[in-house]
Parts: sequence; structure tokens; C-alpha cells
Amino acid sequence: MTHVLPLPAIPSVPVAGSDDRFPVRRIFCVGRNYADHAREMGHDPDREPPFFFSKPADALLTDDAPLPYPPRTADLHYEGELVVAIGKAGRDIPMTEAARHVWGYAAGNDFTRRDLQAEAKKLGRPWDMAKGFDHSAACGAITPAAQAGPMDRGRIMSTVDGVVRQDGDLGQMIWSIPEIVAILSGYVGLAAGDLIFTGTPAGVGALSRGARVAVRIDGLAPLVTDIV
Repeated sequence: MTHVLPLPAIPSVPVAGSDDRFPVRRIFCVGRNYADHAREMGHDPDREPPFFFSKPADALLTDDAPLPYPPRTADLHYEGELVVAIGKAGRDIPMTEAARHVWGYAAGNDFTRRDLQAEAKKLGRPWDMAKGFDHSAACGAITPAAQAGPMDRGRIMSTVDGVVRQDGDLGQMIWSIPEIVAILSGYVGLAAGDLIFTGTPAGVGALSRGARVAVRIDGLAPLVTDIV
């Protein structure tokens, strides 16, 4: 069999302390997984089960590459997040088995065209163009789980031009990593190469051209992105 077009490159993320790269199959994101962020977006975190949305794998932005300010928005936001890299396939994974499916962890930034998202919410439309645009899924180098540990606690912080804008703890997540893996695997069969962005603390905000946004999580490689 031959293909009528050249095969696209496989998106990948660097592995911390190595020349190896982690091939990426799909990107899932958890919405409103920190109570303070849910409240700042006008929602009640005590009444909502977890929900998920996706970004295309080729929306990845890696190796601290700059982000060209995206078109059709005047309100680009940062959202610093912990990213979970799945290394073992599974469906309906029990929470007690979730750790066996995690390959590693990374700092991520779920860039969002907030004005398009607000319009989509108002009209009851999907978030795709607000969340899944080119280069919208920034991801730092992945640290293997054996080295990083369970990542159930630890500071998560975002700065813009050196000023702290988000400052939380992974322990503040409404849904823990094992719960996220278990629940998501009930909707879709998770596969090796999947990434899960696990939600953002309070303090999201707008970025302008020329800004530098950095996401730092205890024990992981930092992620730095210049907006150009």
C-alpha cells in the first residue's frame, strides 16, 4: 500500500535528561479541576463532575519554542497545568491501577482564546476553536514517573514577565490523578502516547505580544514560552 500524501510527522515531547522523545497520540484536557479557578470562571466546583475536552496532537508546542500570537483573538490566556503522560493502554482502569499506566509528568500550558471560548459558551457551541488552535498545547520535558514520584502534592506556579500570577498546589486538584485516569478511561480507551492536561489553578489572565510566561512545578522541568 502507498499513501497519496506524505505521512505527517509524529508529534513528540522531549524527555528530561535524555535525547529521547515521547511520541504523542492524543491530548485530553480536564476542565475546572481546581476549585478556585472554577469559581473565578463563575462555576460551583462542588456540584460538577469532571469533564474533558481535546486538543489535536499537532497543537503541541515543545522545546520552549515561542508562540505566535494566534489570529482571531484579542484575549489570549495562559493556564499553567500538570501534564500526565500515559505509557500503558487501558480501558475502565481502576483507580488503584492508574499509576501503572502513567509514564511520566510535565509542566504544561493550556493556551486559550478566552474571547472565543466565552462566545462559544454563550451560544452553546463547542470550544474547539478556543482551545485547539495551532501551538495551543505547550508542554515541557517529561520526567519519568519513577523519578518524579506520585505528583499528588507540590507547588504549581505561573509567572508572566517574572511576576507570579498563579500559585497553587497539586493537592488542590478536585479530581486526583488516579481519579482522572480512571474516569477518562471509562469514556475512551487510553493508549500509550496520550497526554492529559489536568487543569489549572486560579490566576489565569491575558497575554500580549512580547510577554514571557513560565510554568514551574516542583520536581519537573520548567516550561517557558515567549509570545511573539
